[in-house]
Amino acid sequence: MMLNFSEIGELRPQLHRWRINGERIAFVPTMGNLHRGHLRLVEQARECAQRVVVSIFVNPMQFNDQEDFAAYPVTLEQDCAKLVEAGVDALFLPSVEVIYPDGHRQNTQVVVPELSDILCGAHRPGHFVGVSTVVAKLFNIVVPDVALFGEKDFQQLMVIRRMVDELCFPIEIVGVATEREANGLAMSSRNGYLSEEERQQAALLYRTLMWAGERLLESSADIAAVEAQAMRQLQEGGFRPEYFSVRNARDLSEAVAGAQDLVVVAAAWLGRARLIDNIRLNSG
Repeated sequence: MMLNFSEIGELRPQLHRWRINGERIAFVPTMGNLHRGHLRLVEQARECAQRVVVSIFVNPMQFNDQEDFAAYPVTLEQDCAKLVEAGVDALFLPSVEVIYPDGHRQNTQVVVPELSDILCGAHRPGHFVGVSTVVAKLFNIVVPDVALFGEKDFQQLMVIRRMVDELCFPIEIVGVATEREANGLAMSSRNGYLSEEERQQAALLYRTLMWAGERLLESSADIAAVEAQAMRQLQEGGFRPEYFSVRNARDLSEAVAGAQDLVVVAAAWLGRARLIDNIRLNSG
């Protein structure tokens, strides 16, 4: 049976009972509208701990466009059914007032410098401040032993890892591989904005990442030329790309020739949907 909590004061006693019994707690924070990628996080969480807690909270602080926040799809009934079937032990479903009693604009902020201001951060000012702040609050509420995040949001994963390390949270962060549609499209709650035709068209993003990965494995690869050609391919395919960039996987700094542990990251609009994706690449 999945327990449901909406108040911090109701959730914490249950978590305390599990800890007293020596049970590890795994935590999966989400914004709802769950898909197979989220459920893969839950499956992995069950392998990491005896108890799995999932939160659903659409965080206004990470939306720089309030119309986007208002339009974010809410599918609570379907989400709960999926979580029950997945064997989740507790669902934390707080209101905005519970997370931000004095309003999110006046809330204390957690800032991860540099990492938060590049790539998606450059195109969505304040987004990662909202992410790191709400995740820090949720970590302090749940105090899990381990927390799981999808690798599709690679920059978000890096921001959270650095925050946990530098603020000394005693929490293990586990990244889980991206779940994909049959055509390669990374699963995302925002894929619901795509028409059926656009869903097929959207697979070009992953194909372009794979193409770039193959070029970058060549000893004579010119990183800047690969990035520029990839941007052109996306534009010609009907996308409005924001960036296509080759980065060092360790810290998301710009890659140079000869670097080995790389991540190729991209963000592009297709119709109403802003899609992000990445691939890891080790030329060694």
